[in-house]
Amino acid sequence: MINFEEELKKFKPSLEVEQTEEAIYSQDLDDMTDLMKKMMKEAEKKNR
Repeated sequence: MINFEEELKKFKPSLEVEQTEEAIYSQDLDDMTDLMKKMMKEAEKKNR
């Protein structure tokens, strides 16, 4: 039978996952609200 506590003690995340996580969190990504605001500003400029 698998001893999950022992297996969890042995667990080490792969370096690739950590590097990917750092790259994702370090970026300043726009969310949907930011994108909608940009689209509304562009639409207002076109309607003038």
